[in-house]
This record gives sequence, C-alpha cells and structure tokens, in this order.
Amino acid sequence: MELNPEASSNGSGESQHVKMLVIGSGPAGLSAALYGARAELEPVVLTGMTLGGQVAITHIVENYPGFPEGLGGPELGDLFKQQAERFGAQVVFDTATEVDFSERPFKVKTYGNQYLADTVIIATGATPKHLNIPGEEEYVGKGVSYCGTCDGFFFKDKEVVVVGGGDSAMEEGTFLTRYANKVTVVHRRDELRAGAILEKRAMENPKMEFVWDTQVNTIAGEDDVDYLELENRKTGEKSRFDTDGIFIFIGHKPNTEMFDGKLDMEEGYITVNKYMETSTPGVFAAGEVADPHFRQVITSSGMGAAAAIQATRWLEDQQD
Repeated sequence: MELNPEASSNGSGESQHVKMLVIGSGPAGLSAALYGARAELEPVVLTGMTLGGQVAITHIVENYPGFPEGLGGPELGDLFKQQAERFGAQVVFDTATEVDFSERPFKVKTYGNQYLADTVIIATGATPKHLNIPGEEEYVGKGVSYCGTCDGFFFKDKEVVVVGGGDSAMEEGTFLTRYANKVTVVHRRDELRAGAILEKRAMENPKMEFVWDTQVNTIAGEDDVDYLELENRKTGEKSRFDTDGIFIFIGHKPNTEMFDGKLDMEEGYITVNKYMETSTPGVFAAGEVADPHFRQVITSSGMGAAAAIQATRWLEDQQD
C-alpha cells in the first residue's frame, strides 16, 4: 500500500506530532476516529495491514443496526472510513511497528514515520487462530484458508472442510456453499457453539454435513491439499478424509505482541477499565484487542467511541 505523503517521514529524522493517534482501522479504530474528529482532535488512523480489520473480510454483516437487509463487510468498513474522514480524521496506510509509552508525548514508530501523540487509542484487533498441525503452514494458499469470503471462489464445484463450531464457522461455512458442492464441518465437540439462527441455517443447508467429536491431526497432499487425517476424540479412531480444501475458523488471538511488557494484559488481551483506559494514563484500548467476550462489530464500535470520548476528556484534564 502507498503511504499518505503528508504523514511520511521527511527524511530529516523529525517526528510528526498529533493530538490523537489511533492504531488500527477496524470498527473500533474508525469509530474512535469519528468521535475524535468531531471533537476537533484531528486524529490520525494507522490502518495496519488491512483497512477495516476483520469486517473487511466478512462477506455480510447482518446484525449491525441500521441495515435491515445486511451489508457487505468491506462496504461497511468503507462507510466507517468515509464518515470519520468527513469530520477530519486522516487515514494513513501504514503499520505501527514499535511503541514507547514511558513518557508523553507517546512515541509510535511505523514503517514510514514516527509519531509523537498526546493520546493513543489501540484498536489492533485480532487474527485467526491456527490449528498448529503438520501441513497447515505448508499448504496456506494451496488449500488451507482462514477466510471463506476471500478464497471461496477458488473452490467452485469442489468439496471443502470447515473446522470450528462457532458463529464464524457457521457463517463462513454457509457462505462457502455458494461455490462448493459440499461443505463438511468438522467439530471437536458434539454440539455447535454458534448462535441459534446461524446454526439453523447451517443445519438446514443441503450442502452442509457435520462430523462430530473429531479433530484434524494432519493436512496432506501433493501440490495442493488432497486429504486430512482425522481422529475421533471419543474413540481414538483415525481416518483419512479426502477434500479439496480446509477452512479454519477456531477463534482469534488479540494482536498485542507489540504492547507486551508495556501495558497490563490478561491472557493476551489488553486490560481496560469501564472507560477503556489501560494501565498507562492517556493510552486507551478498544475492540477485540481488549474484548475476549463479545467480539462483535457493534460492541467494538461502542468501545471505540467510548475510548475517544474518554481520551478527549483526559486531554482536557491535562490542560487544567
């Protein structure tokens, strides 16, 4: 991606000073930017690798208020961006690489610049978890995928496996039936964890089948994925399962490595109070980077708005 020229380093080693820096451009980050912009803080948003975060790779969002027919994830993310920019937020296609919260202004380095920020809102989101089994890494892009919306088209008229039993697995699995002849859901338990509506749709879809109490031990093939080695977790029986591809939806892990040792965390998630404040005054966190429980577009958006409101009040208090 090309960096915004106004935010790029001028080569002299100088840093760009900003009132509010938002790290991440998903629903939490862009909602924070919207509220920060309306408070005339001229927030700068660092997009990270993907503008819109996880919502940008979600086929359709059906549970965000105001869109009764649902809305494509990429479209919703772009609307968030447009609204934030309308009020003066600056969205920069760059990624934070290092932070220093030991003193104010806070220092944030990126691939293209260094920022000095009066306040920082962290909204770096989460990334898909891996099975960490033989063949998984080797066959990424060769039959292993973590995004049905991104890769479903490549499996037209083929048979695929979906691993997982939650909302994402059912939503993406149902989406994959648009292309694949058959979608087999392999789940470690004997019942799904997905919401009732998503479960009903999946169960009633004639293209979807279910293998219960089973885990995937190995992904194998020649040039591409050809088969999986499965194991029944109750009987221990192992079997070969032929497939053209495997989509893995077993949850996410927060993108917090950069903040390890610099902010209080619990099980990898940044610890925040009810005001979205982290352990460092002036640094706030919102969305899935600090939310191990709800993990919804609407809750992330609300957390982002709350973080920006509190950051605005915090900055005002510093001037008193």
